[in-house]
Amino acid sequence: MSDLRREVDLTALNFMGSRDFDAAVQQFARWGLRWMDVWGEIYGKSIAELDHETTSRAATALERAGLRTYCLSTRIFDDHVERGEEAFRTEHLGALDRALEAAAVLKPRFVRLIAGKLDDAADGPTVPRLKRDHPWVAEVYREAAQRIVDAGFLPTLENEVNDCFLAQPHDFVDFVDWVQPPEQFSITWDIQNAWQMGAFPSLEAYRTLRPLIGYVHTKGGRAAEEDPTLLKWNVGLDAASWPVVEIIQAVVDDGVSPVVCLNPSHGTWRADYDYGAPGALNPTLPSTPADLAGITGKDLDFLRTHIDGIRS
Repeated sequence: MSDLRREVDLTALNFMGSRDFDAAVQQFARWGLRWMDVWGEIYGKSIAELDHETTSRAATALERAGLRTYCLSTRIFDDHVERGEEAFRTEHLGALDRALEAAAVLKPRFVRLIAGKLDDAADGPTVPRLKRDHPWVAEVYREAAQRIVDAGFLPTLENEVNDCFLAQPHDFVDFVDWVQPPEQFSITWDIQNAWQMGAFPSLEAYRTLRPLIGYVHTKGGRAAEEDPTLLKWNVGLDAASWPVVEIIQAVVDDGVSPVVCLNPSHGTWRADYDYGAPGALNPTLPSTPADLAGITGKDLDFLRTHIDGIRS
């Protein structure tokens, strides 16, 4: 690693420190983080519901702890394109306007959009179907990205699961080529989400996506014993069955994602895995702050130990 290249920071979604926002801020500070990815509920309000008073309260808490917002992770466009253009314009672009008001206070680097859902997206190339059946999609995404740029932030588009139309690496490439978004646009590559959509994490996939990536989300996950390509188990990075160190090291070496964000793993919790907190095992999503704080702390330690160039 060149001594001249800036080190990469780590962050996580706020609720991974605690479901209580103020407690999460303090936990992030104890972890030695400088950034927070603001997601989900903040003082009981979703990103779409944030008002000026609530947003200002969050911004003050972050500033006092020496933290900054890296991404405002909205759920804009997390919807089926089959609902049509009007729903995306009236509901989602309207939500974007409200999110940008919150962004003006929180001052994130990125404002996130979600790659929408397309029925049976995992069955094959998605962009030809979007072009044929939903040609309005390109204009709506381009308009949303431009609104974010005009507001002074960077637009980023994240791949999700459950019929997300960004599945295979070529879907990402073809979509961006079709939309022709503003030059400030980049993708957030959620590595495990891509796996759940049928694209097992690999260096080859990363290299295909590298020119498009501005932000990376990483989480553990272990494959089913009977099928090494099928995600089954919710485990941390230390027990993941995809090449965590090779891929994240390449991300750091290439400098494509100045901040790498931890996400909680999907999958079934295991009785024989240490989640880093007493009583953390839960058949559903963990319900207490210590559950995710334990495994998040483990994942932070794993990356700091095994990846060169992570800021300590």
